[in-house]
Amino acid sequence: MGDLAIDFCGEWHEPSDEDVFSIGREGDLEVDDNPYLHRQFLQIARYDGIWWLSNVGSMLCATIADASGGMQAWLSPGARIPLVFSHTNVIFTAGPTTYEFAVHLKTPAFRQEARDKDSGGDTTIGPVIFTDSQKALIVALAEPILRRDGTGFSAIPSSSDAARTLGWALTRFNRKLDNVCDKLDKVGVAGLRGGGGKLATNRRARLVEHAVTSHLVTAADLHLLDKHNTEKPAADKLNGTDDA
Repeated sequence: MGDLAIDFCGEWHEPSDEDVFSIGREGDLEVDDNPYLHRQFLQIARYDGIWWLSNVGSMLCATIADASGGMQAWLSPGARIPLVFSHTNVIFTAGPTTYEFAVHLKTPAFRQEARDKDSGGDTTIGPVIFTDSQKALIVALAEPILRRDGTGFSAIPSSSDAARTLGWALTRFNRKLDNVCDKLDKVGVAGLRGGGGKLATNRRARLVEHAVTSHLVTAADLHLLDKHNTEKPAADKLNGTDDA
């Protein structure tokens, strides 16, 4: 294996130091024939001894994270980022489909240290605290990715499908989705708001990308779907409200 290797759906690619490796609907890594995906979306190339990931598309963004989830970046069109970790996850959404591939470096510039796992109870990301029901909402949207073994692609559920999974009314689901996105936006998670401060229309995809790469939710949280689907929130039935 060379210094850098790319894993997508168990298919491995090893660009040489002289290559400009292209990723998209066409290129060295042909991800999918999805019409929402750019023909040329991402490129990986080595300059001055450093591997770089560049977004050469015009509309789509990608979420980049190290294996621990401790480092995360949002790669917008025209931007590039150095690949310095032994394992970097790249996840992006085109239309209804979310894709993920992994980049492995044999000689990384930075060493990753394992971090202690969070204890039980509410989930905290920086100053943000999520209730169990808020976390269950994120799990419902990320379920296809969490159930997938390894890199690849999957469809993010619609709000109505995710609400049905949880056994919630759509109005309850949308209220909680707005609240979760608002909390993350306030601590600087990009892509959850559109112009004029309004919540972005593709916020479900961006929320899933952030939650999966940051390990906000993992496959171990899938049990929350059954837990909340069997709950009968009396307060909801009486006055149409519940915890945000």
